[in-house]
Formats: sequence, structure tokens, C-alpha cells
Amino acid sequence: MIVSKEAREFTVGILGLSTGKPLIVVNEQDASEMGLSLHSKAYVRSGEKATYASVTTTRTMVPRGRVLASLELAEKLGLKEGSPVAVKPAGLPASYASLLKRMRGERLTYSEMYSIIRDIVDGAYDEAEIAAFLLSQQFYVLDEDELSSLIKAMVETGVKVSFDEPVFDEHSIGGVPGNSKVALIAVPIVASFGLLIPKTSSRAITSPAGTADTMEVLARVDFTAEEIREMAKKTRGLLVWGGKLNLAPADDIFVNVERKLSIDPWHQMVASILSKKLAMSVESLVIDIPVGKKAKIEEHGHADQLAGLFIRQAAKLGMRIKVAVTFGGQPIGMSVGPALEAREALEALINRKGSRSLVDKAILIAGLTMELSGKVPPGQGENYARELFTSGKAYEKFKEILAAQGGNPNIKPEEVPVGRYTYTFKSPLEGAVTYIDNAAVTMVARAAGAPFDKGAGVLFHAKVGYRVNKGDPLFTIFSNSEGRLEEAISLASKYPMITVEGMLLKTLP
Repeated sequence: MIVSKEAREFTVGILGLSTGKPLIVVNEQDASEMGLSLHSKAYVRSGEKATYASVTTTRTMVPRGRVLASLELAEKLGLKEGSPVAVKPAGLPASYASLLKRMRGERLTYSEMYSIIRDIVDGAYDEAEIAAFLLSQQFYVLDEDELSSLIKAMVETGVKVSFDEPVFDEHSIGGVPGNSKVALIAVPIVASFGLLIPKTSSRAITSPAGTADTMEVLARVDFTAEEIREMAKKTRGLLVWGGKLNLAPADDIFVNVERKLSIDPWHQMVASILSKKLAMSVESLVIDIPVGKKAKIEEHGHADQLAGLFIRQAAKLGMRIKVAVTFGGQPIGMSVGPALEAREALEALINRKGSRSLVDKAILIAGLTMELSGKVPPGQGENYARELFTSGKAYEKFKEILAAQGGNPNIKPEEVPVGRYTYTFKSPLEGAVTYIDNAAVTMVARAAGAPFDKGAGVLFHAKVGYRVNKGDPLFTIFSNSEGRLEEAISLASKYPMITVEGMLLKTLP
């Protein structure tokens, strides 16, 4: 960290606001004398703890000699009302020259990449600079050495969770609606086979739900590393959020910016996934790449390129990997949105059957994971996984996982609350469903409030290949906000999600 000028002592007051980042409020005169200005960065120290904080100034809120700390800053430094703090302006981050170099498309060494990631994690950069780093990858793609450096730097700037035995995991790159619930079935299948699979998941970036968003409907997902180690010993499988663990913490910072920009650069996505897995000591990993129209990856050739990127990087990291290119031409299962997907996964586990696109995919992914263990013959994983699913062993394991994570192991699907406001679109004619637009589904579900409104989303009554009569329900939109529901209805009317075609397309002349 590069800091400048002398530190000045202040007493601190706690600003009863969450600002989303460490923030300090300074009297205008004090700020002027110190060379601080609105939106600049200060370096704040309390005892042995120190961090960067964004600055805002005031004439009346705080007197001279006193500062106000946001809840984030107070928590990070352990501040209490009246605590003494030392404040001084922060100079340019040590990595600033390297950031400019990356923005020009010049290649970075490991030390340069590490310095950028270290400063991002320390809070030396605001969202604008972080966005510039991410967008540089859109225009100047990282080479494979830079990508390896990025992955290692993301791991080294966070916590690493270790276990006493081999760790397995599976992860989907997403991009197809309804995909978040697959892990809720695949993980308990693998765990019921006896393999250790403490799955860490992210929250949604551009989709209506991430696996952590969906699992959170049923149980806690935020745990410490020690809690995870203890739970994993008992259940063999977990479905948790990686954010609280401080695993590759730069990733969570990147995700928040990517969400606002609606971007997900390939190389950054690979770094995000592999850094989190490496930090969890994962040795064997299955990557799912859904391919289909309006999915994140639309062409098989691009899927092969991305798969190669994962395979080469995993090899450099000493990780065994298998990539599954799966069908992503329409949503997975019959639901999209955290609560609706949690319901559907629970129904499938309890009834030992469900939508083929959901159940078959979960069994496929679980089977491939089991094959990586060497305890299942190649090509036989699906058979083993299906037996664990249909026998009910996977459901019993899922109940164990729910209980360990503080959820109700006996919860019934109908007890999962969903959006209280609904609207159903009906078929305008008799015919067959020939197409579902993934992008429109995502747009409508997010407009309804997903993933932040857990009960928001879309429930399908028909999928591609279904025959419908005029007036039959096609899909229902759920939301806990009447205003958001109206917005979602408007979008669904303007950008049709489902195409129904009859036998007659047109007549000539």
C-alpha cells in the first residue's frame, strides 16, 4: 500500500448506515487541510488494523476532530463509539502502473497481476477502476500465463480451506435459466456415494438465480471455514456460499461489478470458478457448459474452446477435471427463480422423479463426478448415480445436509413460500411449443425481482414439444411486488418467451 502525508488522530462515531463499502465522513475543514476530497481514498488505522475507506465530506454532520465510520468500516476495524483512529490520504495504489498497463493491452507478470488483485482486495480501488480492469479483458483477452497468474493471485489473497481427504466438486458456468437447482440434486447423490463434496456456490451474476440463492431458500449458506470443515465430516456434502469464507475474495468484488455491467468475460469466469475451487482444496472437478440458443454459450465450437481453457488451466493447477457440454437450448426443469427452483428440486428428490431435463442432468453430472474418484468404472457413473437417486438415498442425504446447515430437513415443497402476486400467460392458439427464449425468460424473471426477491420467477406449464390448446396456461410469473409483476408482464408481452405454432404457418398467394 502506498500512503502519503502525516496521519491525523480523530475520535470516531458510528454512522448507522450500511454503505456497501468502508466509508468515512470527515469535516470539510479537516478534509481540506489534509488534502482529502469527496470520493478520494483515506487510509484508516485503529490499533493493529488498517484499511482503505472512501471519503465523503460534510459541513454540519460531524465537528472538527471527529469522523463518522460506516458500518462496514466499523466492522472491518472493530471500531466502537469514541474509538481513536488515525486517518491520512491514500496515495496512488502500488499497482496503479500495472493497471494502466493491463488497460493498454500489455501483458502482466505474476507480480504485477498479484499487486492489482492485492490492492483490489484491500479496497484501494473503487468500482470504476475495477470495472476498467474487467472491461480490459473484453478488449484485450488475457493470455494463458496471465490467466494462471490471475487464478493464483485470487487464491493467495484469500483464505484456503483444507481437508484431510480428497475433495470433489461440480460447477456449471450457468447462462441457462433454471440451472441453479441441478446442484441441489447432484451434490447429495455424490455425497450419498461417500465422496466429500463441500460445494461452494456463488450468487447470480446475470441469471435469475445462483445455486447459493436457491439453497438459501431452504437453509443457511453463510458459514465460516471451521464450520464447513466440521459439517463436511458429518454430511460428506454441503451447499454453501463462498462469500463469507473469504475464499478468493477478489471474485466477490468482481461479481458485484460484473452484475451491474451485465458482463462475464470468459477468462475472468474461468479464474472465478477455478480460484474458488482451488481455495477449497478441490482436487477433482466436473465443469458443466450448457450450449444453446440465447444461452451464455450458443455454439458448440465456442464450448470446445472454453472447455480447452478449463482443461489446460486445471492441468497447470494440478486439478483433475472433466468438462460436460450439455443441452442449454431451453430452461432446465419447469421453474426459474430461487424459491420455485428450490421447490422443484425438493419435489424431485422426494418423489424420486421429475422433469427429465432436471433429473437426467443432475444424474449425469453426479455420475461424472463419481467416475473421477476411480471408484466407478468409466461410462458407468450415470447408472450408479441413478440408483442412488431412485432408491431415495440422495433425498436422505439432502435431509442431512439441510439439518446441518440449519434448515428444516422435513420441509415439504408446498411449504416453500413463493411470490404472492402472480399472472398466467395462456396460449393464443392450438399447436405445439416450438421454442423458449432463454434471454427473454431471464429478463422477465429478473424484472419480477429474482434473485433478490427469492419468491420471484417463472413457472412453466409447457416446454418445447408440448401440445397445447387455445387458452391453456403456458407460464406463470411470480413476484412479491405488484409493481415488479406489472413490469415483468409488460416485458413478457413485448418479448414473447414461448413460441406456439400450429400446423399452418402461412398460405400463398
